[in-house]
Amino acid sequence: MSQINLKKQEAKLKQLNQKIKAEKNKIEQNLGKQIIRSANLDYGTLTNPQIKMIAKKVAAFLNQAQNNQ
Repeated sequence: MSQINLKKQEAKLKQLNQKIKAEKNKIEQNLGKQIIRSANLDYGTLTNPQIKMIAKKVAAFLNQAQNNQ
């Protein structure tokens, strides 16, 4: 492969990785919003420790449900 083709492939790969990262961020944000809405939480009063605790509880619940299948 020529140097030009390699650079084009590298640019495509970088662009694809950026799209994947953006999509992952969008999913994470949407998941967080849905959890907050479902739990009737107030965005303004959530602290980082509370967010981490909620995330751990959700993860534990999902892991438990997965183990029970």
